[in-house]
Amino acid sequence: MKTKVIYRCSNCGSESPKWLGKCPKCEEWNTLIEFENPGKAAVSANKRKTAPKKLSEVLPGNSDRIVTSIHEFNRVLGGGIVKDSIIILTARPGAGKSTLLLQVADDVANKGFKVLYASAEESDSQIKNRFDRILQGSKSNIWVYSDTSMNHVLTSIEELDPDLIIIDSIQTFVLEEYNSRPGSPIQTMECANELLKIAKNSSRPRAVIMVGQMTKDDEIAGLRALEHLVDAVLILNGENGEELRGAWCSKNRFGSTGEIGFFSMTEQGMISIDNPSEFFMTQRGAGQTVSGSALTVIKEGTRPIIVEIESLVSKSFTPYPSRIAECLRRDQLNTLISILEQRGKVNLYDKNVVIKTTGGLQIKEQSASLAIIMCIVSSVIDRAIPSDTVFVADVGLTGELKKVPSIEARIREIDRMGFKRVYIAKNSIRDASKFKNVEIVELNTLYEVILNLNMKAAAKTETEQVVNDFELQHFERMD
Repeated sequence: MKTKVIYRCSNCGSESPKWLGKCPKCEEWNTLIEFENPGKAAVSANKRKTAPKKLSEVLPGNSDRIVTSIHEFNRVLGGGIVKDSIIILTARPGAGKSTLLLQVADDVANKGFKVLYASAEESDSQIKNRFDRILQGSKSNIWVYSDTSMNHVLTSIEELDPDLIIIDSIQTFVLEEYNSRPGSPIQTMECANELLKIAKNSSRPRAVIMVGQMTKDDEIAGLRALEHLVDAVLILNGENGEELRGAWCSKNRFGSTGEIGFFSMTEQGMISIDNPSEFFMTQRGAGQTVSGSALTVIKEGTRPIIVEIESLVSKSFTPYPSRIAECLRRDQLNTLISILEQRGKVNLYDKNVVIKTTGGLQIKEQSASLAIIMCIVSSVIDRAIPSDTVFVADVGLTGELKKVPSIEARIREIDRMGFKRVYIAKNSIRDASKFKNVEIVELNTLYEVILNLNMKAAAKTETEQVVNDFELQHFERMD
């Protein structure tokens, strides 16, 4: 067979018909490596194995799923692990990638599937020690293999015939036929291509999950082509020292990319948070309330979640009061404070305002605007909002309440969690009578909400108290 020589850059993957000292694309020196490539004559001489088919004649594929007992993991992937899929999981160091995959391996193995866990970063004993520390399941269906050679991993796959293959991590493996370092674009892509062939084998489909290292820019290390090659890109968010972890897919050929799964990182590993609405609220006793707390409903993917927002308002002794928000943008907080001062008639010019959410969840939706404002009002007047009350509305600069999308789904979640009252914008819902257990209060403006909750008088008293404090300080200076 006639072949020709090409030169491929080990840094960016670009090809050149002749050797050059510097890659013309990425401009790195001494990165072009010689490869043999079939010529045009050889390519044209190859016979087709299959002929093109009409789309109407193609039989639908049987993409069965391995449904694990980790419900949040299943949710993110669209219902479980597809048996002929290849997935890449990436996260920052210490986020819990290896821990989560060990738990997935244990769960899949306990369901009767054979699992191969190949790692080039940990020894067999290190993997077993971590397994014993966080899991108590059977190890009879899990095989571990510690080596940097992808050739040896492929041989192990042929010998063991596993149903699930876990590679930790793809950037640390090498194929012996390529003379480039581990983690180079050529090695990473060629190793991934070999695993793709194994996963997509029509006679013996297998599920493959690869760990991908993350760069300082929060992207998968290597060529962008790696993300195009796989069926799903699963991203795990979280930092060392934080309990909450969030998982979501930036790409998913078998499900939605908008779903988010929540996990709690503990000494026993990653625990699936199956009821986030309960997790993101403070569990208080019956009838117990505190000032500075309000509830709202946000949507993460297709799932509505009830979130508790807390505020702390204190007197400022500096010309510029602090505005601190751990859960939303500072500009957004300043806008809501301005609306409250102008439209809600609550003075905050000499007050420090701090906002956060229970559980540290980030607020990205405008549906939480009314709840943020009302928790500030509650903190200012030191009066608790009833614990069975939820706020779901945006607030405009005019002080008017605005509609939010998926309001019925949000109210159903409120009803499921046993709350009795929800404040929403006027005409947000067509038929309020379908919700028998929840009182739906539809109002036009923020000021009407404050009046309805009987917070106006207390707000005036607070303003008068500010004036009295100012006058008292003035007379003390004169004395």
